[in-house]
Formats: sequence, structure tokens, C-alpha cells
Amino acid sequence: MITPKIVAQVAEAACLNPAAAFLRTRFPEIHFSECSANDINPRFQPVLEIEQYELYLISGSTGHCLELTMEYDGATGIIVAAKDDE
Repeated sequence: MITPKIVAQVAEAACLNPAAAFLRTRFPEIHFSECSANDINPRFQPVLEIEQYELYLISGSTGHCLELTMEYDGATGIIVAAKDDE
């Protein structure tokens, strides 16, 4: 189960290395994906923002495709979205 405390721990680790492969070694029970913040639909808000990244929750509960969620209950992963320098 992903909790706000776990998201905070992921954020700390992402400050060291935001690569999904690195995060998977630190948190093997969590699915990680990477993308640009511009790839995220603006109707979704990050659960946490750090200096260069936004963290979003994802769920695979439908058994089909991953989808963004704003609920911790049922979240199975985290997207690390890089902010653009605009």
C-alpha cells in the first residue's frame, strides 16, 4: 500500500536519482514510471512536488492499463514526472 509517508520517502530517493530503475531497487513493491510533467493531463494534481519533479499516483486495479489516480487506496505505483525548464 502506498501512503503519504512512502511518497515522501520516494521523493527523497528521487532527489538522489529520479530514474525508475534506481527507485525500483529502493522500493521493489512499487511500480515506477517516468515521463515529462507536460505528458500528464492537467486535471490530475501531483501528490507531491519536489524541486525538479512531480509525483503522481497510478493504479493497475482494473487489470488492464495503468491509470492515474488521486487516491492512495488502490494506488500501485508512482510516476516521476520531470518539470520542464520553461
